[in-house]
Amino acid sequence: MAVYRVRVTTGPYLGAGTLDNISVILVGTCGESPKQLLDRPGRDFTPGSVQKYKVRCSEELGELLLLRLHKERYAFFPKDSWYCSHICVTGPDGTLSHFPCYQWIEGYCTAELRPGTARTICQDSLPLLLDHRKRELQARQECYRWKVYAPGYPGIVDVSCFEEMESDKKFALTKTTPCANQDDNSGNRYLPGFPMKIDIPSLLHMEPNIRYSATKTTSLIFNAIPVSLGMKLRGLIDRKGSWKKLDDIRNIFWCHKTFTSEYVTEHWCEDHFFGYQYLNGVNPVMLHCLSSLPSKLPVTNDMVAHLLGPGTCLQTELERGHIFLADYWILAEAPVHCLNGRQQYVAAPLCLLWLNPEGSLMPLAIQLSQIPGPDSPIFLPTDSDWDWLLAKTWVRNSEFLVHENNTHFLCTHLLCEAFAMATLRQLPLCHPIFKLLLPHTRYTLQVNTIARATLLNPEGLVDKVTSIGRQGLLYLMSTGLAHFTYTNFCLPDSLRARGVMTIPNYHYRDDGLKIWAAIESFVSEIVGYYYPSDASVQQDSELQAWVNEIFVRAFLGRESSGFPSRLCTSEELVKFLTAIIFNCSAQHAAVNSGQHDFGAWMPNAPSSMRQPPPQIKGTTTLKSYLETLPEVNVTCNNLLLFWLVSQEPKDQRHLGTYPDQHFTEEAPQRSIAAFQSRLAQISRDIRERNQGLALPYTYLDPPLIENSVSI
Repeated sequence: MAVYRVRVTTGPYLGAGTLDNISVILVGTCGESPKQLLDRPGRDFTPGSVQKYKVRCSEELGELLLLRLHKERYAFFPKDSWYCSHICVTGPDGTLSHFPCYQWIEGYCTAELRPGTARTICQDSLPLLLDHRKRELQARQECYRWKVYAPGYPGIVDVSCFEEMESDKKFALTKTTPCANQDDNSGNRYLPGFPMKIDIPSLLHMEPNIRYSATKTTSLIFNAIPVSLGMKLRGLIDRKGSWKKLDDIRNIFWCHKTFTSEYVTEHWCEDHFFGYQYLNGVNPVMLHCLSSLPSKLPVTNDMVAHLLGPGTCLQTELERGHIFLADYWILAEAPVHCLNGRQQYVAAPLCLLWLNPEGSLMPLAIQLSQIPGPDSPIFLPTDSDWDWLLAKTWVRNSEFLVHENNTHFLCTHLLCEAFAMATLRQLPLCHPIFKLLLPHTRYTLQVNTIARATLLNPEGLVDKVTSIGRQGLLYLMSTGLAHFTYTNFCLPDSLRARGVMTIPNYHYRDDGLKIWAAIESFVSEIVGYYYPSDASVQQDSELQAWVNEIFVRAFLGRESSGFPSRLCTSEELVKFLTAIIFNCSAQHAAVNSGQHDFGAWMPNAPSSMRQPPPQIKGTTTLKSYLETLPEVNVTCNNLLLFWLVSQEPKDQRHLGTYPDQHFTEEAPQRSIAAFQSRLAQISRDIRERNQGLALPYTYLDPPLIENSVSI
């Protein structure tokens, strides 16, 4: 008689326990155990419990290959959900086998778990295991289906299949779906006073393993309710018309101010701060160094000589690499929209900046269209204060549109959704790359589904607050994706291509490169452990299917993008994985977390403009300036969203935090520990630097970076 000791850990989350009967079958190379009901006196599987059982076999089973979990009805109780964290099995000879689960198991079903040792398909030779991989991926591909949201748009998850599967009771099938570590199956909630209804956490019927937890859902609601009700009670969120004076805008967030938002309010109209935001604001990816001026921006030396000062000229500064351009060409043909029944306007500006001897980036000239001419004057810092401020505000509006639609939503949210989908569909749970990427997909499908159902839907928030509306958003994203390249995607390559490696005080660049290097070192160790040669990369058919699905679904099979459709070397794999993890975590933090800080003072980030760009100089006044800015209700609706997405709800997992032990071998665990140590040192360096800054840059401090796009 051989006795196997089984230790079952139930997750500590709300609703994680079950009253259903749980049985196990152990499958080894020499046979399988009889089906054993796991039953002790009292309730067995309560939240956070660790229960021990014995499974007796007539003989030893050899190396354990699978553990089958059977979840069946108990007495008259209705079926429920069970969150199984992990199961450990100790063999008769003392050998310990770990079976990670970390998923909700719904209804009455059988779930098959493999030992935690990561294996590529090339390392599996037994028909039983190869068949298990195949069946697991088939079930996932049935559950997670692609959908085309709009032409030229990255593929998204089709949530209608979740509704179909729920109605057909298909969730009761064998599942090895990974868990986003939910802590409940809570129902729908709505945010009172919010400008649109949000069905949280389950829009349309989300698969339970990708749904927001109760903690995150509750935190999201309670972040929004006080602000939205406060605006409602003060009559701001429904008030149409212009702001009477600029100072009134301060009253929107009278009790939700931050150090940075107050700094922005005090310094927003200064040229120095205008330039600073190109380096360390929420869209720090726009600048390109110029060696010559483009013909569409006919700035002459005479225009800027007074600003450059004696001893230099425009041509000299170009040759020194001190002249930079922010070009908003993508807005030139963007459709425009109506708000509160009034036509809105969009500009496609060109903004020329100069790195002065003091190391500050200063605006030199602004042209508000892509076509020079008498109706498109070049605005200069020497113009009247109101003319120059209005020109800069038009640039800030363009910044808002490009940042929100492309830098933020397209390049982090949507692309990371495609990465998550391909990972779920093409890599089994035992695959080392699945284990590596799973923490960086947490909640991404859920948050994007919420965004599409509330922000991007017709008459959603985008239609209520932006000058381009939903149609303009779709245009910007499809055009942006058509021009997005692998160089843009990889931070070191992007910085070099834009010629911004030597600009001083570029904290986004400096912190980002350190985090990139830490991720790269971590990924390199993981890849080196599981892929000993380039041939092992080439021969991994699951890995190649994964990268090809990303190429086809995220980048629409566009060869000119430079994204790989196949990986041939370990070096290529390391770079691709590093870029994915960086963009799912650090890049999203850099372009998301500061939205309230930099946008709470609305003139610094107006979502719409109510008057056309000026065609002559000398006509701007305070009155005309206020009549150009968004109306009161538009401002409040937009700033409420800024507040909500900048306040990370609870249930966070910061970069490098992996509480679910999907990797059970010592080597990857050592790599994780080294990664965490390196991130801790980066954090210490950032905090020490920030002590000497008038405006600390905190968005890439590792403890403030979420592992995934989850808000």
